[in-house]
Amino acid sequence: MYRRRFLQSLAAAGLSSLITSEPMAARQQTSMRFLRPPGAVTEAEFESRCIRCGQCGEACPNRCILFFQNENGLSSLDTPYIIPREQACILCMKCGEVCPSGAIQPIEHEAGVILQYVKMGQARVDEQLCLSFQGKTCGVCYRACPLQDIAIKIGRLEQPHVTAACVGCGLCERSCIQIPQAIRIIPNQIRKQVV
Repeated sequence: MYRRRFLQSLAAAGLSSLITSEPMAARQQTSMRFLRPPGAVTEAEFESRCIRCGQCGEACPNRCILFFQNENGLSSLDTPYIIPREQACILCMKCGEVCPSGAIQPIEHEAGVILQYVKMGQARVDEQLCLSFQGKTCGVCYRACPLQDIAIKIGRLEQPHVTAACVGCGLCERSCIQIPQAIRIIPNQIRKQVV
């Protein structure tokens, strides 16, 4: 299965480079907001280390790891990513256990270690959309967080307050009942560009 997908991706890459005259750097930009799996090294290093084997996705019990086709440019082809609104990471850390290339580092499944080494992104609350900031108690995002009272705390009417300890797993975003969601994960690769 992976060999066929690999060969198809090579063919698609070759064809797309012949069809377009757009510079490679321009084709590698995406407006898609995605997360890398927990324990992933920096983005540039991740893309060079990842061997596109798919083992992280097979090991994921929550089935939140997807694989890029050509949505994110050729350098990301067949690399793993997570869209938290669709299916968030449960921080089981199984993807790092099976990664043969070190693109996803193995991290012990223990809260203190996860807080120290997992940096997928940071949750941000839009107070204009959040029900708890509009006078209606909600608290769904708080209850979904695996690091309650560490990564997210609640105030009056269960108003969520995200702390710097947030690792960006996306469970809060996935669980938000608002459309569009009132809490979103800002991925590390985007946060670093903004800072």
